Amino acid sequence: MTLKLLSYNIRFGGVGREQPLAETITAADPDLVVFQEAIYPDVIERIAKATGFPFWASRRHHSIGFISKKKVSYHEWHYPAGARHSFLEIIPNNSETRVFGLHLSARFSKWDERRRAREIRALLEGIKRHQHGFHVLVGDFNTLAPGDILEMDRLPGWIKALIWISGRKLQRETIQLMLDAGYNDGYRTLHDDKGYTFPTWDPHVRLDYAFVPRAFRERLLKCTVITDPEERIRAASDHCPLEVVLGTD
Repeated sequence: MTLKLLSYNIRFGGVGREQPLAETITAADPDLVVFQEAIYPDVIERIAKATGFPFWASRRHHSIGFISKKKVSYHEWHYPAGARHSFLEIIPNNSETRVFGLHLSARFSKWDERRRAREIRALLEGIKRHQHGFHVLVGDFNTLAPGDILEMDRLPGWIKALIWISGRKLQRETIQLMLDAGYNDGYRTLHDDKGYTFPTWDPHVRLDYAFVPRAFRERLLKCTVITDPEERIRAASDHCPLEVVLGTD
């Protein structure tokens, strides 16, 4: 069996963009969509209805929500100490696979990267009891992986200023922590290209990730960025959705 999921930051709750979001999701035909910035439950409900997904969950002012084609046997928001956003644990029905959706703090500076590192440490500590079972972490990590190129000339001036003030070099601790904890970067496991996910109108940064435990690497069947059709992807959000297909048994 397989599980096809999307990780999708829908920008400011997706208000007014329900139609292109629903069209993008319908075209991808996933089993489960894990949202970031899903802060308005009524918007998530409208997207669920428009896509024909009967199961959904969202909490006002909580970034992570989901819609699902199939029944979900369990879901719960967790609150790591010091994290800006909660993370969401989802277990599809009749499955031992656990999906953890997360959204780390934004902005580019060494201080913000330190906060993201604290958040990911807290999350990993919180899911420690599941380390030996199959699970996947997906979401907007708001940071760069080691080796990924940052095209400074394409960044807004205020981000350049933050990087300059904080030491002229962007720290990349968060993703390294995931790698050191025994996880594989899903996209990098299967691809050598850049895999940019942000922003949709001028993609030049990879902020959205899927991680699987290294011991279960063979269960990662697909990890791609959805970029077409460009017009609809741009209309839907500032992030491209990340598509992940997993072998669940």
